[in-house]
Amino acid sequence: MVSAATATQKSTASNNGKEVLLSVSGLKKHFPITAGLLIQRQVGAVKAVDDVSFNVYKGETLGLVGESGCGKSTTGRTVLQLYKPTAGSVVFEGQELTTLPSEDLRKMRKRMQMIFQDPFASLNPRMSVGRIVAEPLRIHKVMDNRKEEQEYVEALLERVGLNPYYVNRYPHEFSGGQRQRIGVARALALRPSFIVADEPISALDVSIQAQVVNLLEDLQDELNLTYLFIAHDLSMVRHICDRVAVMYLGKIVELAEADELYENPLHPYTQALLSAVPVPDPTVEEQRQRIILGGDVPSPANPPKGCNFNTRCPVAFDLCHQEPDPVLTEVSPGHWVSCHRT
Repeated sequence: MVSAATATQKSTASNNGKEVLLSVSGLKKHFPITAGLLIQRQVGAVKAVDDVSFNVYKGETLGLVGESGCGKSTTGRTVLQLYKPTAGSVVFEGQELTTLPSEDLRKMRKRMQMIFQDPFASLNPRMSVGRIVAEPLRIHKVMDNRKEEQEYVEALLERVGLNPYYVNRYPHEFSGGQRQRIGVARALALRPSFIVADEPISALDVSIQAQVVNLLEDLQDELNLTYLFIAHDLSMVRHICDRVAVMYLGKIVELAEADELYENPLHPYTQALLSAVPVPDPTVEEQRQRIILGGDVPSPANPPKGCNFNTRCPVAFDLCHQEPDPVLTEVSPGHWVSCHRT
């Protein structure tokens, strides 16, 4: 049995020689719960991310899926050190990020960027589009010449499918899809190698979602980008992602190649999620067995005894109620599962 933390330290030869760009091992992010009027004391913790390990290979898209509140966005922000991790290791391009001094981390941020979920809240309404996209360039002092900067910003807007003459307009003048394209342009400004896309299409109309996903795929091919793609829409994840990790209550419960995961899901939670994805063929859809999960996701501040999923699992047995989640185990080449039944 090999744990996921050990797997992140294995040679890249075990994945057809692909180069590891990002290695996450034993990552935890716990938010303290405090009580007291005058003297605050910690009385508990919200275990938003609880011992997560995975690799992201150069040039690939790793999908991170799960229900709301399972820790997906917190994982993405903690990987980028927007949240300081409680424990664990994050190695990016061979550099350990968790122990980097702030000035060195600031320099590393040019290589890793984020596309935020809400295109309405992530853009400053008081700044023009040109200033929004140019802001990373000014913070990191990449360009001194303002004329060159404006030409570069206009070229970025054109690359993401927007009219370069929009530089003097403000966010309220754009649709949701256009605002998300502005967010993509801002993320590309510093020419990063790695981008965390935090549910970049969930706030958009269905007709616009495909356009943004196609844009991300085209940019990945052109610029050799690597994505951590956080999403709810499992059908879209299969379309864009090379591998998929499934999260539940702060832990990764299954990780595999996209086609393998969709055709052979092993964890009961993954099976339930996939059973809810509509199938275009009405005959197949009618014959499919839906797995309906009872109850709600437990609070990460008070996870259940035993396996985190045992309170909703349709196939739980005695061991599931007594022993915590087993370590993520490789049950077939590239297919990792954390379940007592495997």
